[in-house]
Amino acid sequence: MNTHPLQPSHFLRPLLSYSLCSVVLALAACGGGGSGDPANSSSTAATSGGAGAAASASGASGTASGGTAATTSGTTASTAAGTTGSTGAASPAAVVSPSAIASAALRMTCASPVTATGSSSSGVITADTPSTDGTRMFASGSTFPMVITASPSAADTLAWSVNDSLGNAVASGSFPAPAGASTTTLSCTSTLAGYFAISATLAKAGGSVQTAGTRPTGMATFGVLPNVTASVPTPTYAHQEQHRFGMQGFNGWTGMLNALGITSTIDDRQLSVTEPNGPNSWAPTATATDTGYTSGQIMRLVRLDGIPAWDSPTGAFNESSYLPTNQAGYQAYMSQVGTETEQMRQKYSPAMAKNYYQVTWEPNQFWLDTNANFVQLYKLVYAGLHATDPNAVVMGPADAFPSLTTQRLQTMAPLGLAQYLDGIATHGYYDAGTSPSHPPERLATDPSPANAANALTNSMRNLRQEMQKDYKPGMKLFVTETGISYDIGTSYGPNYPTSNVLFAQGAVVARTHIIMLGEGADQTYVFYGADYPAEPGYGTFFDLADPQGAYGATNVSPKPAALAVAAMTRLLDGTTTLGPVNGTPSGVYAYGFQQRGTGIPITALWTHNNAVWSTSTGFSQTYSVSYNLTVDAAGTSGTVQVLDWMGNATTVAYSNGVVTLNLTEMPMYVVSKNASVAQSNSTVPLGYTGA
Repeated sequence: MNTHPLQPSHFLRPLLSYSLCSVVLALAACGGGGSGDPANSSSTAATSGGAGAAASASGASGTASGGTAATTSGTTASTAAGTTGSTGAASPAAVVSPSAIASAALRMTCASPVTATGSSSSGVITADTPSTDGTRMFASGSTFPMVITASPSAADTLAWSVNDSLGNAVASGSFPAPAGASTTTLSCTSTLAGYFAISATLAKAGGSVQTAGTRPTGMATFGVLPNVTASVPTPTYAHQEQHRFGMQGFNGWTGMLNALGITSTIDDRQLSVTEPNGPNSWAPTATATDTGYTSGQIMRLVRLDGIPAWDSPTGAFNESSYLPTNQAGYQAYMSQVGTETEQMRQKYSPAMAKNYYQVTWEPNQFWLDTNANFVQLYKLVYAGLHATDPNAVVMGPADAFPSLTTQRLQTMAPLGLAQYLDGIATHGYYDAGTSPSHPPERLATDPSPANAANALTNSMRNLRQEMQKDYKPGMKLFVTETGISYDIGTSYGPNYPTSNVLFAQGAVVARTHIIMLGEGADQTYVFYGADYPAEPGYGTFFDLADPQGAYGATNVSPKPAALAVAAMTRLLDGTTTLGPVNGTPSGVYAYGFQQRGTGIPITALWTHNNAVWSTSTGFSQTYSVSYNLTVDAAGTSGTVQVLDWMGNATTVAYSNGVVTLNLTEMPMYVVSKNASVAQSNSTVPLGYTGA
């Protein structure tokens, strides 16, 4: 069983001429759903872009001259001379709507190449966008380097391109590659947000960007973080835990967590971690080395599962599979944890109103004792924590699927488990493998009610129903792990994953976590940081050092999923859930949210069709459905802000209170103004308070 704090702990899920091109994207409308009236229920095939309609693009071309040279430490550096311009086009991940009245000019520019000879590149092409914080993600409008190395045997020309998550070129160019090893650095800036992949090849010698770790051949990836402040103001929080996004896999990397918009991680206080060799050996100090915790930027979810061999009835470590042999000692240990946790809250995170503890971890696979002893375990933990922590919130049982958590709560309710729970925790897996081929909506349209009940939307509703029926009212619901891997049976390699798989994974990651929040989770945790061994693809980042991934990787680069998360957190953190939008037709998914403080409504929407979404035929980037979203009172007209899945915004007009937009497999976000309309168009999840 894995116990490393950065290591996942869950079961294997049953995947002489330089051409400068600066592409300007004219984003038009992307769209939503909402009031229950599809403008056109039939699908439309789009010509380009994520949401299915062509977007106009204009390119800026230019010329450069120079030929200056400088010599430093025996290495010649020069700027390319005699360059000519070229133009490329790209499509945004947004749909052009007939009601679009304004567009945002979004541009990526890479220029001013400087070539240094004498560098070593081992006869291959490499590309990188190094960043000081190691994230390879950059603020919108900032300047960052794009570094390309090559070592042709004879003078050649290297052509490069930067593509977005849909494969559209957003910048491209070429520069002379002298014989032998050289490194060329371009200065780039972008107001276009999202995931990007650099490709490069030599005109004569060919070749492509070499593989690095779990990242396949032919690409080097980076991200530009969205700036959504023009569309969404900053929310206000009464308590810090009103933030909504946690993550596993990047504990201690505060810069990374901040870039992704993550505000909570899991902190180990298992008895098996603190006292692995004997009792009374842990001396809590109420201090932390994690800069996220010590700065108060990152909240702690305290993890308690894990019994060491010395306290186990089997004589071996167990993942809270049995009651500990020394029950009184276990309760006393929990009192120590409670004392320390409350001291740390007061010291580091006084804006948190409560302290949150998760008692067990996927007991559906680990718990081997009786049901009565399961309740007894919670009784010991509850009594110990509440004896010393007046702000303790004891949570569980954290089974792997919401449906499994529901079943356990139902089974344990007659035995009194409700007395010992202050909140519910679950993991958010929903299928025999959560992967691009198994998206959360896969079963939602199944004609069999029994199968449809297992769709994530329905299993979350069933969980809230059980919480309302048998447990304390108003309890928080945390989904403390949900990840999307590559498809079962796949593996890391130089030719896998494909760009289409990466696109699909990113879309499914975003949709899954939106569903969690939209169906009433207070918080949802993204799984995982970077790729790791044995379960290919759960990482939202590539591990650039190890071909099979390694726990705690720090040399990483983002996948589309990472930038989709960064957009999602910037738009949905600081909201309360209004719930599923009423009356959506089959295949349309829409959830209403409302920003704390400002009251601004935000609706997240997309469509899904199993027929266009499979590993055999590909994951469609162009399938779309036209849909009407009611954003204002009848008879009114105005504008809303529509943001694509990477956080790029467009101003879109509506009339008679309705905006007509096209939904695709990528979520999009509509920021409107009429809160009462948004509230009346949605149904708040049962028992959800948003407190």
